Amino acid sequence: MARVVFAPDSFKGSIGAADAARALAEGWLHERPGDTAVLRPMADGGEGTLDAFEAAMPDARRVPVRVTGPDGRSRDTSWLLLPGAIGVVELASTSGIEMLGDGLRPWDADTMGFGQAIVAALDHGVSRLLLGIGSSASTDAGTGLLCALGARVVDAENRPVLPGARGLADIARVDLTALRPLPPGGALVGSDVTNPLSASQGAAAVFGPQKGFGRDEIDVVDHALRRFADRMPEVDPTTPGAGAAGGAGFGLMAWGAILAAGAPAVAEAIRLNDAVADASAVVTGEGSFDGQTAGGKAPAFVAQVAARNAVPAFLAAGRIEPDADTSIFAATASLTEVSGSVTASLADPRRWLQDAGAALARESYDAIGP
Repeated sequence: MARVVFAPDSFKGSIGAADAARALAEGWLHERPGDTAVLRPMADGGEGTLDAFEAAMPDARRVPVRVTGPDGRSRDTSWLLLPGAIGVVELASTSGIEMLGDGLRPWDADTMGFGQAIVAALDHGVSRLLLGIGSSASTDAGTGLLCALGARVVDAENRPVLPGARGLADIARVDLTALRPLPPGGALVGSDVTNPLSASQGAAAVFGPQKGFGRDEIDVVDHALRRFADRMPEVDPTTPGAGAAGGAGFGLMAWGAILAAGAPAVAEAIRLNDAVADASAVVTGEGSFDGQTAGGKAPAFVAQVAARNAVPAFLAAGRIEPDADTSIFAATASLTEVSGSVTASLADPRRWLQDAGAALARESYDAIGP
């Protein structure tokens, strides 16, 4: 009998990490009913970060909060309280792009809701904060979250600037004197993005199009980001990750938070290494496994943890691109191939993840025995 850790990331737009882990485990155990499944759903700071912590830590508790969403409307959401009074706040569920549906707001979406959820966690008395900043809807350089934390961002006439990217060019002064202090244990920011705030690899140039900016608007926004950075000389805009989440990384640095790779931060908090060290196999996955996955994405990180512990790793992905290096895995399964098409795999991801889990279990005997 084997002990198997299931540590997939979310299959973006299809199924969350926690549900994906359960489905893979169900399929695996159908093929190998004597095995023990250990669920450690992963995240890299984006969508599903709260779900990953909640599934891996039974004592975690959701705390409801009402915030101003990226569409300017009041939204009911939550942050997560972990043992030890550690608070986890996710940008995706407070200021995320998926909250907008089909109506992108490139100029007006901001990170105010994310900041409001952080304030709620601080008011609760958390000892430390873990902040996931993937899946952002905005390019506001974190001005929204900073204002929620007590900053004043004003124009030349000392009036608050408009929210979102629309107000960046008008910023004349940023007053941080009334910022809420960090919790005693500080704030760690998890993201899989290492882009600087501006220039050719910056927030506007790389991520602006997916937020809804047209080609002729990118330079305008990039110039505004650089202008804002000039008002904040104590923060280095070239720091890797400053451009994450439309510059929210930069804003959080101004608060004093520490930027870190998202997958390792999540893995440490959910004690992934301890789980893997006692395991016979690890199953990970994500929606699309491609040549960029090795650059800090959760499946590649999980595979590295498995390799350090001399434990074979298995991969299930919505699709596996031709440029992907799968040599680090004992076996792989593509939902597109298992189901017969992309459309079918997206229509019922739980079913095909179960089938993928069973397929990987059948492939596992050479690697881990009966």
